[in-house]
Amino acid sequence: MEETAIIIVAAGRGTRAGGVPKQWRMLGGQTVLARTVAAFQGFGRIIVVVSPDDMARAVEEFQGRVTLIAGGESRADSVRNALESVDGEQISQVLIHDGARPFVSRALVGRVLAALSDAPAAAPALPLTDALWTGSDGRVGGIRNRDGLFRAQTPQGFRFGAIRDAHRAHPGGAADDVEVALSADLDVAIVEGEEDNIKITWPDDFARAERMLGGKMDIRTGNGFDVHAFTEGDHVILCGIRVPHGRGLLGHSDADVGMHALTDAIYGALAEGDIGRHFPPSDAQWKGAASHIFLTHAADLARSRGYRVTNADVTLICERPKIGPHAIDMAKELSRIMDVDPDRISVKATTSEQLGFTGREEGIAALATVTLVKS
Repeated sequence: MEETAIIIVAAGRGTRAGGVPKQWRMLGGQTVLARTVAAFQGFGRIIVVVSPDDMARAVEEFQGRVTLIAGGESRADSVRNALESVDGEQISQVLIHDGARPFVSRALVGRVLAALSDAPAAAPALPLTDALWTGSDGRVGGIRNRDGLFRAQTPQGFRFGAIRDAHRAHPGGAADDVEVALSADLDVAIVEGEEDNIKITWPDDFARAERMLGGKMDIRTGNGFDVHAFTEGDHVILCGIRVPHGRGLLGHSDADVGMHALTDAIYGALAEGDIGRHFPPSDAQWKGAASHIFLTHAADLARSRGYRVTNADVTLICERPKIGPHAIDMAKELSRIMDVDPDRISVKATTSEQLGFTGREEGIAALATVTLVKS
């Protein structure tokens, strides 16, 4: 199986779009760069190249979910820094993408990767359809033939060793990585680009991007509910955290009632049923299984369909054990498993005022709500 690295170049200081560098501007509640990174989740190891001046901000933004590399004086220097950081024995192909192109689709990424099976390099492009003029001083000076001309886009894909060697040999000053590849006589396949795969550069581009988000955003909400009875034991597992208690929880897996409810909430938002559909209790291999397996599968399924978890809320219902001292650790563990920012995860608890089976301390119940967004 081909191992892929994705290099997202975001070290520029361009402020033509106004104010802070465009990759750090907010777009629909996220930075442009965060949206770009999210588009490549699940395709391989993500490497983000940022200015040394932005490194602290990037560390806080991505919380260890990507590899961060300091950029160089030029775009080519930044790409070269990233390429040199990659272990060529583990990575066989690489995608190089502009950090200011947040609307790249998974279909487009797939087309570039597929083209690499037949060529050492591949890049998306759109044929020019408008007339081309030359001009000066506000006057048209001439006409240029547009036949055979394309508008280049990213991600541009390459066999790893070939593009690394090409960058090592290139004197610098290339417009993009395809130019570097051509200088090394690499054959570059053209794949179909997309009009929506815009590079945000000017203030009007942000207005267009906001309109695109409004027209494309797909928001889904799912709910999950689960119950497990107490049994003999000396601890319970709740939201991935071992909590000392005079009893355990009974279940086919590890009986993590909170994680089960959250997993079902994600499946519900995707219209994918519940845990039992994907991990049947009749299958002996799941007996005693750690529930993070189920939650990881649900989160990966959401990402594979282009969704991101924008927030999740888990409520544990029990008289004991006391959840408050462990709630922050539980939220952090769910955040780690789902690869979601910790401030988007809530874990809290309530009692049932000694009413019902939870009030009689016969078991624990959990409710979970999750919101998925595709944009």
